[in-house]
Amino acid sequence: MRLLVVTQYFWPENFRINDLVAELVGRGHHVTVLTGHPNYPAGEFFSEFLEAPENFNQYAGADVVRVRHTARGKGGVRLMLNYLTFALSATCGGLWKLRGRDFDAVFCYEPSPITVGLPAAALRAVKKAPLAFWVLDLWPETLHAIGVVKSPAILSAVGKLVSFIYKRCDLILAQSRAFVPNIVKYAGSSARVEYFPSWAESVFDMAGVAPAVEMQSDTSTFTVMFAGNVGDAQDFPAILAAAEMLKGNRAIRWVIVGDGRLSGWLAEQVVARGLSECFILLGRYPVERMSSFFKHADALLVSLKDEPIFSMTIPGKLQSYLAAGIPLLAMLNGEGADVVRQARAGLTCGAGDHEGLANAVLAMASMTPSERSAMGKNGLEASAAQFSREGLISQLEQWLAEIQSHPSATQQRLKNDNACYRK
Repeated sequence: MRLLVVTQYFWPENFRINDLVAELVGRGHHVTVLTGHPNYPAGEFFSEFLEAPENFNQYAGADVVRVRHTARGKGGVRLMLNYLTFALSATCGGLWKLRGRDFDAVFCYEPSPITVGLPAAALRAVKKAPLAFWVLDLWPETLHAIGVVKSPAILSAVGKLVSFIYKRCDLILAQSRAFVPNIVKYAGSSARVEYFPSWAESVFDMAGVAPAVEMQSDTSTFTVMFAGNVGDAQDFPAILAAAEMLKGNRAIRWVIVGDGRLSGWLAEQVVARGLSECFILLGRYPVERMSSFFKHADALLVSLKDEPIFSMTIPGKLQSYLAAGIPLLAMLNGEGADVVRQARAGLTCGAGDHEGLANAVLAMASMTPSERSAMGKNGLEASAAQFSREGLISQLEQWLAEIQSHPSATQQRLKNDNACYRK
């Protein structure tokens, strides 16, 4: 198939869409990616991209088409500008840069923001190709949960935008089962919504991986590792509160591999709370390096804030953690915590429960190596059974072929959409 992938984030930024694109190309599909200039999560355009942007126009055999936009920067205003300028540029510039190209299907990747759906919907209409939309973040609920938007009027307007986009999709993919009712609320009861979770990239196969040289191995300590985005949703205040409860225990250390909007704040708080002796902040590394850092971990930490919207979410890192075969510490509510408990792959506590997290760390640290190894093995089995990369991407191929071959009621509205875009 000739596939167009629309995504605000793409290589050299670390997102699962990179792995999906590479796999689709490997399976013989002709893939074009419409994306922006890399600037996540630090908020500034990558220096290596600015120095030689021509080096970033191909990825794993896919053609990468990039459009200009404002960098994320710091603060809410810059972030909103980043979202809006990409949506505008990808719609107008994307239509221009992709002129003359035909596609069998459009696939849109939406970890956030929802505005990435605007250029996807425009391209669906103009190219007369069905649109599959992968929802990994629910708007407007997430905006409210992390405090970015508090105005009911603005949240209502965003809800109308969500409905506009969803109703122009031929297939909507939900990253968790709990997402489905919310999506249907905005998309309408006739929408086709399928459960499609994330998977672990193949780089998380731990066999033959050497421990990262950036860290010192220390068998006398119990290492709790967090890998990924350091942002509002991950509830670092609760993680720090748990670390404060345990800071007298020198046998426990906390390692953060990643960065994000709260990286500076986190570094300041580690010093202010007297946690420098037990915290290691390593910063961001490519996803291909993560398994080497995991080699130092006794437990992998996943957390989300205590908000209703996040109880519906399966954090993307959860699948990678399970595939690493290392026991999990999950400070989560809802579906993500259920995955860990049902798999017997680690210990859980409620979202925001710093005391529960501290107790879980102590409980896991007191376990024997064989007990922790059994949890890790359970995680591997759950990863293979529920989040198989091979199986999930094969299912996606089947769905894309179906919406291409069997026009839906949504596709029948393409002529009307085209008329709207011409006005």
